[in-house]
Amino acid sequence: MPELSRTQVVVYGAVAVALLLVGARAIRAEEGGRSFAVEAGAEAAGTGGFSVSSSAGDVVVDVTGAVRRPGVYRMPAGARVIDAIERAGGAAGDAALEGINRAARLADGQQVVVPESGPAGAVVAGAAGGEGPISLGTATAEQLEEIDGIGPVTAGKIVEYRDQHGGLASVDQLDEVSGIGPATMESLRARLQP
Repeated sequence: MPELSRTQVVVYGAVAVALLLVGARAIRAEEGGRSFAVEAGAEAAGTGGFSVSSSAGDVVVDVTGAVRRPGVYRMPAGARVIDAIERAGGAAGDAALEGINRAARLADGQQVVVPESGPAGAVVAGAAGGEGPISLGTATAEQLEEIDGIGPVTAGKIVEYRDQHGGLASVDQLDEVSGIGPATMESLRARLQP
């Protein structure tokens, strides 16, 4: 076998490095199709340009309301609402933590709304006028009855189910409550959050 000259070794080395770079770039491009970055508005949300990338098993949640740094955060699978609140800098001074189920598991795409204390210590939950999602973790039967498709009996069953199971980690768990079928589930998804 003939010996390679110094020039040939350098050329072969450069080709090998080029192939490695092209391969690494192809791998990165392939991974880019399976993950995403949330950067728009991150600085405005007080996260200092924090980039959120989703990887297998992680969940991405929007933490808003009475927290120090509202924003969109990537959390490990199995994380709880309290973990998301702490990731957002902790509860603000006017937070009414008793108005949210801090032990509920996070779901991908979930919005965690930390309510504020209102006058005389009342919990101010979400937007006024019944707009926005209702928290399954804190809603009373009367609040649930305001949603189309939920009457007094079903609202009572939801509250009872929630109390027996230590809360609801997902709106999808409502499928286990008798009286709620697939058609009702679809109409409830936009109005409810864990």
